[in-house]
Amino acid sequence: MDTPRGEIEVRQHAVIAGLEKPSGAITWPPAFAVGGVAKRCLDFSMALFALLVLSPLLLFVILAIKLTSPGPVFFGHERVGFGRNTFKCWKFRTMCVDADRVLSECLASNPELRAEWDATQKLKDDPRVTRLGRVLREYSVDELPQLFNVLLGDMSFVGPRPVVDAELVRFGDSAPLYLSARPGITGLWQISGRSDTSYSERVQLDAQYVTRWSLWQDVMIVLKTVPVVLGARGSY
Repeated sequence: MDTPRGEIEVRQHAVIAGLEKPSGAITWPPAFAVGGVAKRCLDFSMALFALLVLSPLLLFVILAIKLTSPGPVFFGHERVGFGRNTFKCWKFRTMCVDADRVLSECLASNPELRAEWDATQKLKDDPRVTRLGRVLREYSVDELPQLFNVLLGDMSFVGPRPVVDAELVRFGDSAPLYLSARPGITGLWQISGRSDTSYSERVQLDAQYVTRWSLWQDVMIVLKTVPVVLGARGSY
């Protein structure tokens, strides 16, 4: 007897939340991320080409960070991706080396910033960010090392925003959609206001991307990302 669709969805949510182990009645994680082999081949080709073309810029940023701020050039933070697998999401370091301490002290002493952080997990005037870091963030240059994540298969050129595992609870019923795709360097959120959008709006955009996925949509998002990044709209 076939298992009702609603029951399958409920059980999928329980598996994702860690409340139930997968059984033969459902397939979790899915065999392939959204887009399958075609999307993966396109991702790999585009990331390799982009790394070759942008290598002079990457070397310049590495040198600039070393000369202007003590600490490592790259910053890796654990994110959750396809099938709830975790990976190191790489960026150029844009914050001071004691960023965690600075954030804790700032949130403890400023209720307004605490509320902003709780609502969006971001700060518009982040005291942790260096002067060079602000420029790198403004034009999304800090995210270029994620091209290596794309080559490794952790991420996609286009997809949902990479988030930490603890944030999945805020996705509600959209969590399975997020976990069925590889997180992207860019996506609907990137071209729809970026940090000017609310958290719930970002979740809706991520869900919309997955449910309406097509290669043509990916191409259009990449093309629309260019003017958004160059115009520094919604970036901080």
